[in-house]
Amino acid sequence: MIVVDKMNKYKEKIAITIGDPNGIGPEITIKALKSLNLPKDKVLILGNKKILDFYGELDKDYEIVEVPFEEDIRPGELSSACGEFSFQSVKLACEIGVKAIVTAPVAKHALYLAGHKFNGQTEILQKYLAKENQLAEMLFVAGDFRVLLLTRHCALKDVNLTKECVVEKITNLDKFFKTSLKIENPKFALCGFNPHSGEDGILGREEIDILNPAVEELLNEGINITRPLPADTLFVKAGKAYQNNAKDDYDCYIANYHDQGLIPIKTVAGERTVNMTIGLDIIRTSPGHGTAFDIAGKNIASAAGMIEAIKSVL
Repeated sequence: MIVVDKMNKYKEKIAITIGDPNGIGPEITIKALKSLNLPKDKVLILGNKKILDFYGELDKDYEIVEVPFEEDIRPGELSSACGEFSFQSVKLACEIGVKAIVTAPVAKHALYLAGHKFNGQTEILQKYLAKENQLAEMLFVAGDFRVLLLTRHCALKDVNLTKECVVEKITNLDKFFKTSLKIENPKFALCGFNPHSGEDGILGREEIDILNPAVEELLNEGINITRPLPADTLFVKAGKAYQNNAKDDYDCYIANYHDQGLIPIKTVAGERTVNMTIGLDIIRTSPGHGTAFDIAGKNIASAAGMIEAIKSVL
């Protein structure tokens, strides 16, 4: 049984979950902590010493809150036991009262096999951390290159936007930039939904019926946002700015669906892309990649994404 501390003794610590035991999560957690050389009192590992010892050795005596895992470790294999471990680790991170959360990658299929019907860790965080009308949002970050997703892990045919949804998510984004990032007047670029932003309705009406009305409302609220712009050219300058370490025209790009936003940022930033959950009381970060079952247990996984995820909450 896991006992959750009620005295808030972890409030200044960063909780790090080690991800799916059969994936690269434990390996990159060990590598990242060795690379960053953090004071041990800053870090709380939510995991299992047996799993960590299987993949390597920590160089400091970090505090570990044990999450039970009785199965054999089989790198690269999909397992309901690993899904259960992954779920319990993230749930515990939500309950234990920490400064921030960093999660190593988990397998959505493993979560489903364990009976936890979540499409990702963001949805688990939403369930156990959200208060009142809070919404967890996915913000992908690589330096000053940032992309917010209006929809998350759903089939492309199921992408369903409403004006109210767009207004709410971008209003929350604006609040995050002003309060957490201390950017007084953030500039947002909105991707068009259809090719060429719909060509005045010829290629689709989402811009006319949903996005433009949302933009009007946001502009009236004083939020600095563009009208829907063709996504195929919008990201070109952003990519060049990132590669040249230069200032971009916009503080954040807003994509309508998963691949529209993630292909550009991952193309230029690769493993250094960080998945950041905003909108809740606690910020969570994670590497922008998955469990990489194909290389698990081979000690060749790059910790670059995990390093950036941890650095983002220091």
